Amino acid sequence: MITRGTRSLLNVLLRSAVLVGVIGVSPALAQTTNNAPAAAAAKTDAPVARPWMDTSLDPSVRADLILKEMTLDEKLQLTFGYFSTDAAWLKTPTKNWEFPKDGLPGSAGIVPGIARLGIPSQWQTDAGVGVASQRSATPRLRTSLPSGILTAATWNPALAEAGGAMIGNEAFLSGFNVQLAGGMNLLREPRNGRNFEYGGEDPLLAGVMTGHAIKGIQSEHVVSTMKHYAFNGQETNRFTIDHRIGEQAARQSDLLAFQIANEIGQPGSVMCSYNRVNGHYACENDWLLNRVLKKDWGFKGYVMSDWGAAHSTTEAANAGLDQQSGWAFDRSPYFSEALREAVNNGHVSTARANDMARRVLWGMFSVGAFDTPIRGDRAATIDYAAHAAVTRSDAEEGIVLLKNDANLLPLAKTAKSILLIGAHADVGVLSGGGSSQVYSHNAPTSGLIVPDEFNKGFPGPKTYHASSPMTALQARTGARVTYLDGKDPRAAATAARKADIVIVFGEQWTGESIDVPDLALPDAQNALIDAVARANRKTVVVLETGGPVVMPWLSKVGAVIEAWYPGTAGGEAIARILTGEVNPSGRLPATFPASLSQLPRPVLEGDPKLDRDAHPMGNYDIEGAAIGYKWFDKTGRKPLFPFGYGLSYTRFALDGLKAEAKGKGIAATFAVRNTGPVAGKTVAQVYVAAPGWEAPKRLGAFKKVDLAPGASQSVATMIDPRLLATFDTATATWKIAEGDYQVMLADSAASIAQTVTVHLPAQTLDSRGK
Repeated sequence: MITRGTRSLLNVLLRSAVLVGVIGVSPALAQTTNNAPAAAAAKTDAPVARPWMDTSLDPSVRADLILKEMTLDEKLQLTFGYFSTDAAWLKTPTKNWEFPKDGLPGSAGIVPGIARLGIPSQWQTDAGVGVASQRSATPRLRTSLPSGILTAATWNPALAEAGGAMIGNEAFLSGFNVQLAGGMNLLREPRNGRNFEYGGEDPLLAGVMTGHAIKGIQSEHVVSTMKHYAFNGQETNRFTIDHRIGEQAARQSDLLAFQIANEIGQPGSVMCSYNRVNGHYACENDWLLNRVLKKDWGFKGYVMSDWGAAHSTTEAANAGLDQQSGWAFDRSPYFSEALREAVNNGHVSTARANDMARRVLWGMFSVGAFDTPIRGDRAATIDYAAHAAVTRSDAEEGIVLLKNDANLLPLAKTAKSILLIGAHADVGVLSGGGSSQVYSHNAPTSGLIVPDEFNKGFPGPKTYHASSPMTALQARTGARVTYLDGKDPRAAATAARKADIVIVFGEQWTGESIDVPDLALPDAQNALIDAVARANRKTVVVLETGGPVVMPWLSKVGAVIEAWYPGTAGGEAIARILTGEVNPSGRLPATFPASLSQLPRPVLEGDPKLDRDAHPMGNYDIEGAAIGYKWFDKTGRKPLFPFGYGLSYTRFALDGLKAEAKGKGIAATFAVRNTGPVAGKTVAQVYVAAPGWEAPKRLGAFKKVDLAPGASQSVATMIDPRLLATFDTATATWKIAEGDYQVMLADSAASIAQTVTVHLPAQTLDSRGK
């Protein structure tokens, strides 16, 4: 008997993207899907010459060559994908699902290939931090990068690209040639449960970092899917909420981030999001898909739907959706028989059907998926040791030192006793939940080193990576290192009084499909930290969070480190930072508010109790393009920690700023000096200001610099002309107004070291900023 509670849980799971389940097609249903009928298959059994396998040809030429040999059934077969995870609860009589032929178990999905033409299947895996696995007793065990927001906090595009190449390699060797990675929805809402997957609040930083991650993934012959396009800023009502925003604000914020990432990474695919934008679902939004993405930006790849984000056949196809993903998450197989009928009846033109297939083929040709095909599961050949070094380096450069009174860090070598408290720091480090969940290769076969503390299904299980901060600290210090779970604040305070140094690990677990209620650490952790800090001023707080949190205890502790979700080598990375083996160099990619009252929306829009057919509204015109630090600048509010902020164990000086008009942008040069006692890295940030913008200033350029003590380096940067312009919606052009522009050299959005003025003439640029 299915109880009301069970039915409710099933409905929630059906609405979630890429969960645990089986979605395939029964043999009977296969006759009415995009598989070519038997007669058509027999007709085309003869060997076919394959001029499209000439690798010297452009991917567009190769796609056109193969299209000439394809039947309509074969073309449409490329537009329909199946979920590829086995779970009995998804086998409903109405959809008659079976595990798809050739699907990989526990994976995101498959789009069947066409053997006679040498078209590979598209084997799809989540997600942006590594090869994810659906929950099971024996999930795939792979390497996890740190969270996307941590990678953004490195401000180091080379690291983002190296990390992308690493997870792309593991995907390829695991049998996948499509990775659902490239997430970067701008952080408009600090409570968003998926902020940990993305690149922060600024379009330049998020676009550059995500673009390089995409580039890295695709270097391994794996299609990357830039997502979630667009304005998918929260999980509450994510399937139905209608985010309203004017076009100028949209182009100068979230869309600019996607545009920059597209230019750098050239993704084979873009994944459209669940939500509505200005009244239309993102996956059937002509303005987003046809006008902006394909026409204005010249995107050549294909648009795939998120799992459960398709809502129609003719409208979606004509509005720019090229592939329905993960059947049977949607209510109907819109791009199966219904699409074939729409093409036959002329509701979707043959030219459009050809375009859909061409775009899928271009995406595959562009990454070499035809030329370097998948050769089964070769996970045994993965170099986990080398990959651990990649993920650890990423973590070390993205961990942010927020406070360090009296140089409490690095840990004194004279300390005899160090007490660790909370967050299972004795065994591992936290990771974010949902479809992006990677289970560590060094974990037990279940993937769990700590029993699931969420215990409510998706987006759980709440998972920790097997990289123990305590073990790593014990290997690096002569002090006695012990651990308490912190569940009894009074006992923790008593133990803290006896320790030379206390390190409290504060955690905030976030995940897909749910937003956090506020920015406080959950489960009375703030009270725990307060009690421990009162007992011992030499208290260090290490935060493992998905995004910004408030810190009511900040004035009472000696040091604070934001470690985010630091990946499968995160415990070692944290220990190396704490002991000074590595000098922290992370800088915040998002503003940390002092309270919810400072936000554009102190109360989260929508209502989690609303059902799938509700139509809640989200007003992004409140802040428009003034996201994050721009909102704080515009309103004069002082955050807890500003965008771009981060401390070091050494000191840096920024000076010698010079700027001049060059081409259509501005060239800025300056010097960075390490004036402190140890080697370290800093992030020099260049902001630009002009009247009439959405906010007083914008990030125009940045550069991470690595310097020995006493060393200096000259740095040259270019400010993209779009960051000097406003978007004119009437002409779809970028316009730079004549006038004086302030160019600022800074250590953070709130710490300006030097300012110069540059006069620019009036200029008009096309939609691509040229």
